[in-house]
Amino acid sequence: MTESGKLPFSDLKIIDLSGEISGPYCTKLFIDGGATVIKVEPPEGDVLRRWRASGEPVPEGMDAPLFQFLNASKQSIALDLNSEEDRKVLLQLVASADAIVEDFGYQGLQNYGLSYEAFAEVNPAICLVSISPWGLQGSYADRPATEFTLQAASGSMNSRGIAEDAPMCAGGRLGEWNVGTYAALAVVTSWLGARQSGRGQHMDVSAFEAFILSTTSYRDLASQWSDDLLGRTMEVPSIEMAKDGWVGFCIITGQQWLDFCAMIGRQDIADNEDYLDTRNRSRDGTFIKAAFTEWAADKTVNEIVELATLLRVPAAPVGTGKSVLEMDHLQQRQAFIDNPGGFKQPRVGFRMEKSAQHPLGAAPALNQHREAILSGLENEPTKRVKPANAIELPLKGLRVVDLTAFWAGPFATWLMAQFGADVVKVESIQRPDGMRFAGGFAYDSLWEWSPVYAGANTSKRDITLNLSKEEGMALLLRLIADADILIENYSARVLDQFGLTLEKVRAINPKTILVRMPAFGLDGPWKDRPGFAMNVEQVSGQAWVTGYKDIPLVPRGACDPLGGTHAFIAMIEALEHRNTTGEGQLVEVPLVEAAMNIAAEQMVDYSAYGDELARQENRTKKYAPQGAYQCPGDNNWLAMTIENDQQWQTLIELTSINELTDSKYGSLQGRNQYHDEIESFLSRWFAEQDITVIQPKLIALGIPAEITINGHRIMPNQQLIDRNYFYNAVHPVTSETRYPGLPINYSNFDKLFPHGLPPILGEHNDEILGGELGLSDEELAELREKQIIGERPSFM
Repeated sequence: MTESGKLPFSDLKIIDLSGEISGPYCTKLFIDGGATVIKVEPPEGDVLRRWRASGEPVPEGMDAPLFQFLNASKQSIALDLNSEEDRKVLLQLVASADAIVEDFGYQGLQNYGLSYEAFAEVNPAICLVSISPWGLQGSYADRPATEFTLQAASGSMNSRGIAEDAPMCAGGRLGEWNVGTYAALAVVTSWLGARQSGRGQHMDVSAFEAFILSTTSYRDLASQWSDDLLGRTMEVPSIEMAKDGWVGFCIITGQQWLDFCAMIGRQDIADNEDYLDTRNRSRDGTFIKAAFTEWAADKTVNEIVELATLLRVPAAPVGTGKSVLEMDHLQQRQAFIDNPGGFKQPRVGFRMEKSAQHPLGAAPALNQHREAILSGLENEPTKRVKPANAIELPLKGLRVVDLTAFWAGPFATWLMAQFGADVVKVESIQRPDGMRFAGGFAYDSLWEWSPVYAGANTSKRDITLNLSKEEGMALLLRLIADADILIENYSARVLDQFGLTLEKVRAINPKTILVRMPAFGLDGPWKDRPGFAMNVEQVSGQAWVTGYKDIPLVPRGACDPLGGTHAFIAMIEALEHRNTTGEGQLVEVPLVEAAMNIAAEQMVDYSAYGDELARQENRTKKYAPQGAYQCPGDNNWLAMTIENDQQWQTLIELTSINELTDSKYGSLQGRNQYHDEIESFLSRWFAEQDITVIQPKLIALGIPAEITINGHRIMPNQQLIDRNYFYNAVHPVTSETRYPGLPINYSNFDKLFPHGLPPILGEHNDEILGGELGLSDEELAELREKQIIGERPSFM
């Protein structure tokens, strides 16, 4: 808590009209910072009150643990929006609010006689965030969809799994959680904008675009530089069997691969240069996995992880809803707290040095606060409308010194740059951002051809400084003296090795906010372990619920952008604290703790009921049948979900499969029970259907169905074209290139976004070091001669 006793978001009031996961997780992120959230539910309540991923019933008179986790500390009022009287109540609530979050979908508000214009009439500063599968505008806006079919349409699903088998979705409703973090970005940035300009706006969040941005590793960029399609693969090594369980690896760099081979004593494998290419390791995965299995047969998971850590090979135990609660590192970091509902849950996914989080309260019973909310309306002032100022991006004027590399940290600073911050990326010619060489293409200046680097670094400026040399560190300290944010995502020990301690930063500039993003945190037994997103997916349990029944798979990278969005929210909290107190602070965003919030369902369900959730492959207890069905042709897989009994009857009529008329399939419970039988009938039927004919036919009948597109073939896509998701710009190395934007359309900000380029290495050395820090041409030349700065990797 600040010295004034004010929590960072205590002035923020949100009306939450959403249900399920995305909207409630969005608003939960602000509850922790002190916001007031009024959850407006239909008379029957949020369906999540009765949901358990295991399919088991929620005990009578109780709410499901996941609902309680997502809605702790909120207030509840039940309103029937078909009622004119209750709509008037909603408008009264809106009059004193800052933001609304809704997930009614295409024309959902209009179906109740509501709109952004109606809300703005009673409160011109109101910010409305609408979450929908495709976005509220565009050719696909009214198209049926589920998370499963969106994973297929986005290009994420087609690349995951065994090449000869069906493509595999990411488990745990990962996409819905992911979308919630983008909705939170929309809330906080529009709120800051409204506070500055006096005007609210409407934000249109597309789940489809969020999936593309966060789960496909910028495959569209890769498609512009190579005709090679991304095949369906499993990383090798990835999740492997040890003596006593599963152990996870994440081998990104060539050196990590060589060190892995040394660890298992197979120099012969290391000597095969073909295996420096991850695709070749996947091709020969059976051979490589057999070599590991032979070596690991008498070794425990902990023994293997400890040895890998000594060799700087990223490795981690594979967590479950049960085991993650028992991990010594997470216990020592007090990563779990008690929910008032009587179970353990992850604490918020970041730590603030000075601005404390709101104490955790109970989730509300349905309509629990109706009387208090209605009586409060009489005394609640309408939001005071300020004179309208020019609309500007909310982070304009903010200076960020960016020491991050790979994906999570650069994604956080990419977000800052999109919203107007001046982000100065600091690399060195001795050690450029490692992502420049991971997944890149071996063209001239190969370090400028990495899709992930290009996608996660647009609109930044770039300098090079050798921080191991006194001259390089001295120049960095001069940059920090004028910085609002200093951000890094090294492992915990690196900043201290540079001598760049929190105390030193604070002595130079006490207002600087230092954001640190280590994989496992700044303290605890694992603090010095190297870790990447896939290790975080392995530890947190996300991998445990993804994959085949006998083989866990990593969702593949989604934790990096999730860490970035959490870091952005935490950074805004720290700025709000600084606005009140004038002081900076340390903000810690361990990727594993943000990831555990996204995987919370496993932990809360186990803690409450002792159920250890298992992999369901492409299925879910929520809908049935659901699966990927192979059609004639090369790798033609159709992802389809049946959401309700009406869609089931429609499918029966379409397929004319007599066996499906059996009454035992007539309910969701029956279709779940006999899913294998249903799938065998449908698989034979789809094996005779032209995928380009049957998919639009299913869509026309209101059944969610999407072709599992290869990530390299996401474009052309009419929905993305309609919504201007991508923009084109001419890069000095890659020429005209198509870059992704935000998965959010803003009614006020859209024309203000920078739509810039990813910087080439050291591109702004002269502009920043010379033009802004005042170094002469002679001094810059001397720094280049000493290799303190430069524009080309020193080892190339």
